[in-house]
Amino acid sequence: MKKSVFLILFAFLVLLSACSNEKTQSLEEFYKDAKIENVDKVIIQDGSTGYAKTITKKEQIGEFLDLIKDIEFIPQDNQEKRVGWRYDIALFGGEKEFKFTLDEINNTYYDSNPDIHPIVENYYKQLDIVEE
Repeated sequence: MKKSVFLILFAFLVLLSACSNEKTQSLEEFYKDAKIENVDKVIIQDGSTGYAKTITKKEQIGEFLDLIKDIEFIPQDNQEKRVGWRYDIALFGGEKEFKFTLDEINNTYYDSNPDIHPIVENYYKQLDIVEE
């Protein structure tokens, strides 16, 4: 009897620990939670090439943030570890940094609404045109 109660309790604890406590929130809420009030630098790294582009012009930073700040990140049911990423983004506010990929923030996997992938990819490609 004691053994079966222990097993049930153990199974219940394992299930509880597997559940994500993360909630749906906007990208802006994530970086504000990281205590970044004013973004003064953005680095976007392409996961397929490793090449990174740095944005320091205030107008470009504002334009980029306007495109992505209101995107909602919804925790995925499947939180199994994955390998690889398409774009990695780092937002800097002074000495503070908030870094994320398009699918993962703070070790939690998310879907985005609207889909952040084409927005970031288009902006990244646009930087090629601006910088040439």
